[in-house]
Amino acid sequence: MGSLIYFNTSSLDGYIAGPFGRWEWATPDPEVHAFVDELLAPVTTHLYSLKVYEALKVWDDVPLEDLPTPDREFAVRWREVDKIVYTRKLTSVSTSRTERRDTFDGDEAQRLKDATAAPLAIGGGQLASIAARAGMLDEVHVVVAPAVVGGGIRLFDNTLRLDLELFDEHRFSSGFVHLGYRVRHA
Repeated sequence: MGSLIYFNTSSLDGYIAGPFGRWEWATPDPEVHAFVDELLAPVTTHLYSLKVYEALKVWDDVPLEDLPTPDREFAVRWREVDKIVYTRKLTSVSTSRTERRDTFDGDEAQRLKDATAAPLAIGGGQLASIAARAGMLDEVHVVVAPAVVGGGIRLFDNTLRLDLELFDEHRFSSGFVHLGYRVRHA
């Protein structure tokens, strides 16, 4: 059985996007980018909120020869994985290997986990919070950026309670820090 992991970059004060949706402070350097690519390499299916999907769909069409190596490797991987986008705002999706759903369904997520030994990744703080409440979330990976942004979109919604067990940490020369946690299920 696979697992469901949530990965995101966060400011030190817990935001994945700052005021007005800005996140330039979270842009990874090549060292962080390579680490995240390796972390997500085993993932075969990504579950996305609309905002995350819209931010990432550029990787479907960008010419590979124009990209530096870490970006090229990410683009190739992104094109090869299956993607499910949860949104009512779109009636269809335009990227390869992508399906659309109106809402997150815990039973469907469990079937996806049961059908593979590979991990699935979930992107978007609200979507990850919904999955956590449904008991579906197994791991949380956060790359903490050396920034405090004072507000914006939270890593998780502010009413979620999770018990976590730290199992991995990694410091980067740029001041970013990776923290890997297992979710303790009751």
